[in-house]
Amino acid sequence: MSKTIDPSVLRIGVPKGSLETSTLDLLHRAGYEIDVSERSYFPAINDPTIQLIMFRAQEMSRYVEDGVMDIGITGHDWVVENGSSVHEVCELAYSKATRKPARWVLAVPEESEVTQPEQLAGAIIATELVNTTRAYFAARKIKVKKVEFSWGATEVKARLVDAIVDITETGSSLRANKLRIVDTVLTSTTRLIANKQSWADAAKRERIEDLALLLRGAIAARQKVGLKMNVPRAKLNQVLAILPAEKSPTVNPLADEDWVALEVMVDEQVERHLVPQLCRAGATAIISYPLNKIVG
Repeated sequence: MSKTIDPSVLRIGVPKGSLETSTLDLLHRAGYEIDVSERSYFPAINDPTIQLIMFRAQEMSRYVEDGVMDIGITGHDWVVENGSSVHEVCELAYSKATRKPARWVLAVPEESEVTQPEQLAGAIIATELVNTTRAYFAARKIKVKKVEFSWGATEVKARLVDAIVDITETGSSLRANKLRIVDTVLTSTTRLIANKQSWADAAKRERIEDLALLLRGAIAARQKVGLKMNVPRAKLNQVLAILPAEKSPTVNPLADEDWVALEVMVDEQVERHLVPQLCRAGATAIISYPLNKIVG
């Protein structure tokens, strides 16, 4: 594949599956228009210097290490599981369900007597994260009978084997299957990783760093909104006192010298409480708008 691609083109691996929708949304917020065909693993993008290729997150780090991809987006867990030698460009704190890190946990049925990992000596463990799970038990000098690969629906197998190691963000699936967490095996967030040779190339490195900047800016903007409003000069201090202390709004004069225009970024969760207070303080024509990126 790499032999037929212009070396000036930046090849980016996009995770196929659970992270796919949130990753494409992130790229859109970063300023890229992407068209995904149902039957194609090569999404179209409005930048001729970039080629997108979709792979499962589980195998992404191997393709980046081998140079099939210049960079890729995948979980830290799969870099560890594959033992891939790649350069980690940055953490991208987003996921398929929440902004919390994902956890690979050792879990047993609620009725199990197991409360400590040591009680699983001689046990059979089912998981998709086989290498990491073996390393977890080896580091604790616990000799399990077997760590077997699970092809999915791992929660269902918890009552067929002795324990499972499965991924969770909210814990809802574990609770639904009446499972109890014994320990955390690995905590993982999404990462932007680069092939080491691509990272050593000055031109590609600059482009990778530029993309990382835009992606981090898009993530930062997901939790923020912009507010615009008109404020009587006589009530400006009263309005400023309502805004979060760490924010420094932009204040511009209007044609009417008795009024100013004020613009500020605030947390999305705070905005619904602020707007009524701002109205009572004298602000008018309040506009709330979403943000795509916050850079710098």
